[in-house]
Amino acid sequence: MHIIILLLGLLALTIGPGLWVKAVIARYSHPANRYAHSGGEFARQLLNTLELRHIKTEQTDLGDHYDPLDKVVRLSEKNFNGHSLAAITIAAHEVGHAIQDATGFKPLKWRTRLVQWVRPIEKIGAGILMVAPFTAVLTRVPAIGLIMLLGGFLTLGSGIAVHCLTLPTEFDASFRRALPLLSSKKLLHQGDEAGARTLLTAAALTYVAGSLSSLLNVARWWTILRR
Repeated sequence: MHIIILLLGLLALTIGPGLWVKAVIARYSHPANRYAHSGGEFARQLLNTLELRHIKTEQTDLGDHYDPLDKVVRLSEKNFNGHSLAAITIAAHEVGHAIQDATGFKPLKWRTRLVQWVRPIEKIGAGILMVAPFTAVLTRVPAIGLIMLLGGFLTLGSGIAVHCLTLPTEFDASFRRALPLLSSKKLLHQGDEAGARTLLTAAALTYVAGSLSSLLNVARWWTILRR
């Protein structure tokens, strides 16, 4: 019963931030012609101003992000071509990651390294958890099953480690990089700073849902295996 309550609580915490983020972005996506330049043009302008001309800007279908390996700011179609406050602010947030990369921000470096090997390891962990009970039955050695279970949970937990590094990286990009940049250079229209701050909070909180989702995945496997 306690596990079910915990799972429901984690589910609510996982869905809640995501819904709030979508609502915030939808709110500040109007008016659609708030700014003369698009998010993609704005990102390019900021990068040039910061002497980061070697960093490219691209449109993507994989969601807004900065790729530290390819050195490129990628924005979704609506933000790359959009002229709303949301498009401008999200572009500034991703440029914030480019600034982190250029200045050697350690959490970003650590996260980049972890991501490269965690994704395949998580799949291996899920596979281990699936075969562990059968291995214990077939070999009749409970210790082997327990060792495999431990290995499975550790590999699934590696995703949580990535998110633990992601959170400070995202908040730093929003509030130590993007917001001061927007404020100091007076790039926002009058009255837009409060909305930009809310949007930057939403951009960072996107990954809170991801962190909780990793925890939910581990708890889900624990519930399944207890049966």
